[in-house]
Amino acid sequence: MKKYEDLVVSVVSLMGDAYDVGFQQSKEIQSSAHLVQDELLLALSATCNAQEAQEALQYVSPNLLQEIKGLASGLEQSYESVIKMYSGYNMTFPDMGCTSFVHDGHYVRNYDFSPALYDARLVFSNPSEGYASIGFSQQIIGRLDGMNEKGLVVGLHFVNNEWEGDGFLASTIVRILLERCKNIEEAVLQLKKIPHRYCYNYSMIDQSGKVVVVEATPTEQIVFEKHSFMCTNHFESQELKEKNKASIDNSIQRKRYINHFVANACTTAMSAFQYFNDGDSPLFFKQYKEYFGTLHTVVYSPNQLEVIVGIGENSEPLTFSMHQFIRGELILPTTIKGKILQAI
Repeated sequence: MKKYEDLVVSVVSLMGDAYDVGFQQSKEIQSSAHLVQDELLLALSATCNAQEAQEALQYVSPNLLQEIKGLASGLEQSYESVIKMYSGYNMTFPDMGCTSFVHDGHYVRNYDFSPALYDARLVFSNPSEGYASIGFSQQIIGRLDGMNEKGLVVGLHFVNNEWEGDGFLASTIVRILLERCKNIEEAVLQLKKIPHRYCYNYSMIDQSGKVVVVEATPTEQIVFEKHSFMCTNHFESQELKEKNKASIDNSIQRKRYINHFVANACTTAMSAFQYFNDGDSPLFFKQYKEYFGTLHTVVYSPNQLEVIVGIGENSEPLTFSMHQFIRGELILPTTIKGKILQAI
């Protein structure tokens, strides 16, 4: 008989200047839930040079640098160690999987990884400088996916870590785009300015309805503009195919399943959520021990500025309004709970 365990995601609301935001988050990190993760981050950040990370962040996002200073102050740790652990600069990270689908103005996504390295945080952020956003965090500072107040939606898709350069993890890059860019044009320009650590796809939609996938390596970024898209974990351009992992069968198969879904199912935001979140769906994975289990399902609707969220499988969806959050009218739950298959 299958055994399930609880997956509890904290819902966090952050406001103020960048330093204050960092200081607020330091209190979360001090909780027991993050102590083990800190040990992992120390190991993963061994190759990071704090001075290089600071110089790179000063160029691409001074606000994030101030946030890290707030973190360091609240944690009463050295600035050097905190920037190494949380900036995402020149870090190593295990493979992860992500499947995204955009159609009729809705962006739906499953994030597949291990609960051991999952922040389990849905962050509502309204900084005094930069755009407000809603998104799932990674390493506190970064975002796995998110939508900002201008309707720009961005998600990351791991491709390969065998081709590496001096630069930031994709989660830091997604955070920078959400906070600094109001549309895809600005996001694509910003992507070309940021140094990239590994090979990732970035899937995006904005309020105009424009949809792109950016294939990004440490040395090159290729932009595909589409009416709708299915994005998984491999490059499709002839120029970058050689940067794919040796085996991409799973990634290709997921795209085939989505094509079938587009042809045979309705494409409302809620029906898309239910298809992705169904524990029996070919897009829902349960290999948590192998770092490939679905942790959350999310639908971002940039025209309505609404987000549908579900944790684990067959979850009860919750809908949040960006408009209400910005106006201070949104009453947020403390946590969102779901069930995932127990990794044995």
